[in-house]
Amino acid sequence: MAKAQDFTKMVQDMLANFPIDTTAAQDAFKNQAALNEKLAKVVLEAAEKSNDLSSKWTKDTLGKLGNLTAVKDEPADYTKALTDFASASAEAAAENMAAYAEIAKKVQMETVELMLAAGKDFQVEATAAVKKAADEATAAAKKATAAAK
Repeated sequence: MAKAQDFTKMVQDMLANFPIDTTAAQDAFKNQAALNEKLAKVVLEAAEKSNDLSSKWTKDTLGKLGNLTAVKDEPADYTKALTDFASASAEAAAENMAAYAEIAKKVQMETVELMLAAGKDFQVEATAAVKKAADEATAAAKKATAAAK
C-alpha cells in the first residue's frame, strides 16, 4: 500500500523561507492606539465643554425662576414676569444652541484633521511595508531558485 505523504516538513520549510515580520502589526497597533488617544481627547474635551454649558444654562434658568415665583402686588405683574421669563428663556436657548453648535463644529474639524493625518501616515507606512515585503519575497524567491538548481 501507498504510504501517506507527510507534509509537515514541507510546510515548515516553506514558512521558514517566508518569515513573517510582526513588527508591522505591532506598529499598526501602536498607531491605532495613538489615534484613539487623540480622538478620545477630542471627545472628552467636547463633553466637558458641553457639560459646563448645560450646567451654566440650568443655573441661569433656575435663577430666573426665582423672579417668576416671587409674590407680586398686581395680577398683571404675574403676566409680565411670565412674559419676561419666556423671552429670556428663548434668548438663552438660542445662545446656548449656538454654543453647542460651535462645540460640535470644533469636534468635527479636529476629527477630520486627525483622520487626514492618520490617512497620510497610513499611506506612508503601507508603502514602506509593501516595499519591504516585496524585497523580502524577491530575496526569498531568489534563494529558493538558487537552492533548487
